[in-house]
Amino acid sequence: MILCVRFRLEPTDEALLPRLVDLLGEFTPVVEAAPPCEALADVRGALRYFGQGPAELASVIRVRALALYGVDCVIGAGPNPMLARLAAREARPGVTLVVEDPAAFLRDRPVVALDGVGRATARTLCGYGLDSAGRVADAPLAVLQRLVGAKAGRELWEKARGIDRTPVVPNAASRSIAAERAFPHDETDRTEQRRALLSLATELGARLRTESQICRGLAVTVRYADRSTTTRSRTLPEPTAHSAALTALAYTIHDSFGLQRARVRGIALRAEGLAPAEHATHQLTFDPTDEKTRRIEAVADRARAKYGPRAILPGSLAA
Repeated sequence: MILCVRFRLEPTDEALLPRLVDLLGEFTPVVEAAPPCEALADVRGALRYFGQGPAELASVIRVRALALYGVDCVIGAGPNPMLARLAAREARPGVTLVVEDPAAFLRDRPVVALDGVGRATARTLCGYGLDSAGRVADAPLAVLQRLVGAKAGRELWEKARGIDRTPVVPNAASRSIAAERAFPHDETDRTEQRRALLSLATELGARLRTESQICRGLAVTVRYADRSTTTRSRTLPEPTAHSAALTALAYTIHDSFGLQRARVRGIALRAEGLAPAEHATHQLTFDPTDEKTRRIEAVADRARAKYGPRAILPGSLAA
């Protein structure tokens, strides 16, 4: 049995996710984080060990998350990750939705609800009247393979019947990392907001390089005095962990908010679409400034590793 736990985190509270994943680790070692606010847990062994059903175990997890971190969650349970995620999307706070009959649970759902079915595939299937999971499950396998391909057709046919062979991978590489800065008072000064973004981009860039990762995009979340938030994201011209590129994109996103005199309480920056650094490509230029900046960055990383994260800072942050 798989639990999909969706923590009800504010965008600026994503840094709590590792602690919440550790909380799940107290029940089972097979936990896979899915940032920014979700985790999968294989609890088959835990159910036998604690002698409880999935709904009862989920209730204990919910209470502990509230008591220790003040974070509520919705939980779905099913025999595989796909069904658990679908159940979590429909679960209400305080009630765990357990999928016991996959065929009945999926039958009337739109085909786009199945994992791996995007808009283009859904349009193709709907054009032939296969607009629900039940109709896809009833269709001959050969027909589906003719429509979407041999491998994709078999996977689609299995998922429509509630079969998902995807394992829960403990300690899987995170798909995003985030950091946040809170202001001690309502901040209306654009310069101070940009200093916070510079600090965040510098921190995330150093973390990415330390972990030999790159990111494909950034998301900026602004939290206002009334506790409401706004999030906007952009894709980088090329995947990178270079702090200067991250800072430039963060500033561009910040400018798009048009905050003017908005009272800002906090800003969060999230690096999305993480991948191993060896997959990175860099467009060479004739500008020596870029190469010089990267060399200085490498030296700064070595100094931070030896003397601490605040050993070298951008001038505007050291002031």
